[in-house]
Amino acid sequence: MSTSAPSALPIPHSRPSLGEEEQHAVAETLRSGLIAQGARVAAFEQEMARRLGVGGGVATSSGTAALHLALQALNVGEGDEVLLPTYACSALLHAVRAVRAVPRLVDSDPLSFNIDPEAARRACSPKAKALIVVHSFGLPAELDALRDLGLPLIEAGAQALGALYRGRPVGSIGEVAFFSFYATKLITTGEGGMLLSSNERILSVGRDLREYDKKEDDRARFNYKMTDLQAALGLAQLEQLPGFLRRRQAIASRYQEHLQPLSLRLPLAPPGRTPVYYRYVVEGPLPAEHYLSRLRALGVEARRPVFRPLHRYLGLTGFPRAEAAWENAVSLPLYPSLRDEEIDRVVAAALQSFR
Repeated sequence: MSTSAPSALPIPHSRPSLGEEEQHAVAETLRSGLIAQGARVAAFEQEMARRLGVGGGVATSSGTAALHLALQALNVGEGDEVLLPTYACSALLHAVRAVRAVPRLVDSDPLSFNIDPEAARRACSPKAKALIVVHSFGLPAELDALRDLGLPLIEAGAQALGALYRGRPVGSIGEVAFFSFYATKLITTGEGGMLLSSNERILSVGRDLREYDKKEDDRARFNYKMTDLQAALGLAQLEQLPGFLRRRQAIASRYQEHLQPLSLRLPLAPPGRTPVYYRYVVEGPLPAEHYLSRLRALGVEARRPVFRPLHRYLGLTGFPRAEAAWENAVSLPLYPSLRDEEIDRVVAAALQSFR
């Protein structure tokens, strides 16, 4: 596991956990001379599918690319509506637009930052073709209620790899799932993503469309391939995922213990849902910027957990829960390479900043 500079330096909000295992895996791939999409990509796909308990995976150049392929595999196209949370990464919006579908934004659940099933029900129309479910900050969404809407579920698992919903792995419950392996995700390949499903037709479409070369027919295809260099890194990271998650849980427990007395809304873990604490997000009574500036002055780089809700990009109103989260929510540093003395500094800064 990597180490950081001396503790007097600011503690970054995010930091990848990289060590000798990753160096060895990438160096071995380089020595092989086989660095494009190949056997290591296939092995990464198989191992991800095995851990989720699904039929297979399609590794891609990014999580956005994987979502784009998932939408196409579900035959989502021009004029179709896709339900998605407004309090989420803008990549979702870009992928929906790429297939010329119409985004139907949904507000957050009152008890969490996840999509609100009741608001999704109200947003559902005869034109709705799919529902993108983000398991925000590592907490599984309420999948039973969302499945009752009767739409194909696309699980966005980038923040919840290893999380469980009623004992089942996140990413194994919807019709299709996609993951991102960006530098600061739960595991990383630098950049990269993956589509996963037990539906062989979805997997076949994904494999067909992610590359354009040597095809008999003419249709829009893409260069969405992952490289063996990336996959080697991903395999090494995946092997360490259980340890990463234990460390995240331990840090979250430390935060929970020390911050409980404050007037903060702390992360919850409802019965039947096992989170992985991708982010440790709290809400206070004052605007986020008040706390962010105080934490920054104390050497802790906290952030708003979502840069901007999607309805703000589209000039829409009427999403009060997402607006409140954007105004007040703060994400504290939490990642496996966070050292004990850094955790102590975050706790001390939080106690001073949130009082």
